[in-house]
Amino acid sequence: MAVRVLFPFAGDTVLGGSHVSALKLAASLDRSCYEPHVLLHQAEGAPGAYARSLGLAVEVLEDVPLLGARRNRRPGDAGVLAYFRHSYPALRAALRRIRPDIVHTNEGRMHANWMLPARREGCRFLWHHRQDPQAFGVNMLAPLFAGHIISVSHFSKPARPLRPVAHKLSVVRSPFDFPQPAPERRACRAMLLQALGLPPEALLLGYAGNLNSRKRPLHFVEAVRAVQEALPGRPVHGLLFGRPEQPEQRLDAACEARAAALGLGGQVHLMGFRSDIAACMAGLDALLVTALSEPFGRTLIEAMFLGTPVIATRHGGNPEAITDGGTGFLVDPQDPGAFAAPVARLAADPALQERITAAARKEALSQYSTARHVAEVSGIYRRLLPQDPAGRLANA
Repeated sequence: MAVRVLFPFAGDTVLGGSHVSALKLAASLDRSCYEPHVLLHQAEGAPGAYARSLGLAVEVLEDVPLLGARRNRRPGDAGVLAYFRHSYPALRAALRRIRPDIVHTNEGRMHANWMLPARREGCRFLWHHRQDPQAFGVNMLAPLFAGHIISVSHFSKPARPLRPVAHKLSVVRSPFDFPQPAPERRACRAMLLQALGLPPEALLLGYAGNLNSRKRPLHFVEAVRAVQEALPGRPVHGLLFGRPEQPEQRLDAACEARAAALGLGGQVHLMGFRSDIAACMAGLDALLVTALSEPFGRTLIEAMFLGTPVIATRHGGNPEAITDGGTGFLVDPQDPGAFAAPVARLAADPALQERITAAARKEALSQYSTARHVAEVSGIYRRLLPQDPAGRLANA
């Protein structure tokens, strides 16, 4: 019998990198050994639609409020008392019905909601950490309740765990399926220029990801201004691909306002969510990664494969992916003007750009395949489950 792995997610959210990575893993597991079960809280939403696009069946758990942190509680979330009165018993009942061997959670809300029911029902609990190394949960709760902790980078490993976790901690890079063949960059650039009505000499700088305070889209706007000042004879345009993670924060409007205040009216473009994001990223002259404390960003690796030069902050997991001057450039995370010099160097030196992008593509292909990720996580599944004397999974 195949080992059943439960992947729970909140359905009432935008599709993020954690969803893409976890669902690609679920879809790629060897079905002769593993049976993935995708469960969506509240609604199917964008994560559910993406799961279905990968051929995964999904279940929606509509009437179980999620435990929400007091300072970040969303409409419909439960407080602690409501969680233990209603949600906790309902999640235990779901586990008895689904009967997973492993519960594999991939973001903070799911860790907090499923760790106790999983432990109480005797499931192995895998805490996949994709967030800040200082996060309360991975330092205070994961050491107590997780059978194993996966970190997406060395940077994001728990900084001050309540008890030692080295014996049950692994760093596993996220999986990437690169489009084959890769989009042709010249044609993609022409597509963007035509869509925006820009001249051929326009320099296209990109931001790709949800608009949130950690990824710093406002810092991106300021970086675009710095590049324009460094290259006064060339029109510089900033393209923001993504939607506000929390619409009430209005970061899209804030970016427009900042652009206007900096004299960039008409040079910063809110591109929204794009299903053809690979082609859009391939059309950029450079991807600027402005985030702080990014554990290990997906768009950075995707751009490396596509042949788009990457300039990223020297912060978080970025230095684990980029070799400064080798596969991209790393810059001062606090100074938006620091992006200007590497952009200007790349614009002035086609040979440098070719060398950087060739090395980056080779690195992306060799280090970040889905097959490698699935093999590493499957090995952790085997460590979590009991084996018979012949070394076979007792559940299988």
